[in-house]
Amino acid sequence: MRDSFNEINITPLTDIFLVLLIIMMVIAPLLDQQGLNLTVPSLVEENQVKESKILEVNITDDDRYIIGNEEVSVNDLESVLKEKAPNYPDGLLVLSSSESTYNSVVRLMDIARSSGITSISMSEGD
Repeated sequence: MRDSFNEINITPLTDIFLVLLIIMMVIAPLLDQQGLNLTVPSLVEENQVKESKILEVNITDDDRYIIGNEEVSVNDLESVLKEKAPNYPDGLLVLSSSESTYNSVVRLMDIARSSGITSISMSEGD
């Protein structure tokens, strides 16, 4: 009859663990070199900060467009944006009401793009 196995040979297992340990010791220093290169901004005096010139357009609950303090109709919106765009090089900020429709926001963005405005930001207005 066969002798039963009473012991497990752990030599191959030990060899595998030693190889994995060596691999990890070689790779670990390389992992520290990868990462984000961040540049911390230097201190800027208050008078050096440039004010941004962003054109704000409010969209009300009933989908009316308000630029500054005056209401602009949909038909006049493109001409008004073309007229004001050169004065606001930082782009357009769309302030939409929570009750305004998606269609009115997309219409404004399309008209702004066709008016030559390349930077458009969105925020929820009051």
